[in-house]
Amino acid sequence: MRGCAPGDAPAAPVEITTASVQRGDIIQIGGHSCRVTDLLQLPGGAKRLCFESGELLTMHARSRLVALRTLRRR
Repeated sequence: MRGCAPGDAPAAPVEITTASVQRGDIIQIGGHSCRVTDLLQLPGGAKRLCFESGELLTMHARSRLVALRTLRRR
C-alpha cells in the first residue's frame, strides 16, 4: 500500500478489526483501493463496510485487515 491516501494526504498503514475500523479508512481488496464511507453494526460483533464505489464487505468479529488511515493534523 502507498504512504499517501488519494489527494496526497499523509497516511499510515494500520491493522483494523471490527472494533477499530473507521469511516475514511482505505482498504485494498483485489488490487483496488476502497474507501469506507459507512459502517453498519451486525449481530455477533460483525460489521458491514460500505465503500465509495457502492460495494459492501462484511467483516467477521475476528477479522483483521490492513488499511491506510489518513493522519490527522493537530
